[in-house]
Amino acid sequence: MRFGAFGDMVLLTILLRHLYERFGQPVDVISSGPWTPPLLQGQPWMGRLFVIRSRRKPYLFARDQWQLVSWLRERGASPTWYCDRDLGISLLNRGGIPNDYICDMRSFNWRPDEGFADRYIRMGNEGPAAFQGLLPPARPASSRAAHLVLSDAARSSAKEWLAQRGLADRPYIVVHPGSRHIARRTFRSRAGAEKYWPEDRWDRVLRSLTDLRPDYVLLLTGTRAERKFNDAIVARSGLTQVKNVADELAIPTLLPVLERAHSMISVDTGPAHAAAALGTPTVALFGPASTTLFRPGGATTPAVAVSGLENGVQTILGIMPEAVMTAWSELVRSTETLPDPTRAAVK
Repeated sequence: MRFGAFGDMVLLTILLRHLYERFGQPVDVISSGPWTPPLLQGQPWMGRLFVIRSRRKPYLFARDQWQLVSWLRERGASPTWYCDRDLGISLLNRGGIPNDYICDMRSFNWRPDEGFADRYIRMGNEGPAAFQGLLPPARPASSRAAHLVLSDAARSSAKEWLAQRGLADRPYIVVHPGSRHIARRTFRSRAGAEKYWPEDRWDRVLRSLTDLRPDYVLLLTGTRAERKFNDAIVARSGLTQVKNVADELAIPTLLPVLERAHSMISVDTGPAHAAAALGTPTVALFGPASTTLFRPGGATTPAVAVSGLENGVQTILGIMPEAVMTAWSELVRSTETLPDPTRAAVK
């Protein structure tokens, strides 16, 4: 059970795959959010997926929670891994899963230098108290990175979208400037939002990318609510190769578009985790969040988490465009010298 944002669910694939490899069977998942089905359904280690709309609504008024409890009772109790705070244990209990059947992430003593990759692997090698000595033994992790497996249909949808935009044969870099923290500020200044990086700094990054890769298109992705922020960046740059494609890419198409990209520069957000999990070189700009714990896509992806200090405090405003471009240049240099035959041919 994990009720997480887009990036959280990408990172969860590390645990799901490890449990699949340990037990030799697909893993059932309870989650929330419209992003979860297109991210997880169809993955080779996935069993059944149950998504609820709201875990905070009182149980008495939440029909989807009733349906979950009914589903759990019909399914029967089994070893369960709980990866959230205190918002779902009561639902598991109502569904007939007692506490000693639950391996609870909150009960572990995590080290401050651990990222989610190693936490999930360590957790996946443990088991609930009621099953001590009865489960398959712990095993080394086959990977410390998140992975997303894409279908041929998804890749075809990306090819069609790129062709419609005149990008079928063009190399492109994805830039994702916005986040829900900015999108929620409809009637307030963006300044002060946790993941707000000013338009002029994005402009400098876009100009640097254009100088280094003049033949590349720069795609600014985002949600519908982030489109205006992207528009402001595009207008400021005045660069013809910068395209605002916010609200044009549903997740099933976004993922293969990210996979085909040369690279990505983004704030710390879900698409950055997805790009890294797909093997795309990714630079993510972090605010106060831990760059170790939330490293994009896990521990071994082609990614760099950039942070900065302002008045001694870690904040996204402490990051300068030069630091972003240095991280991008070094990452691209290292990945371009090691060609990966699994990556898409168009870069």
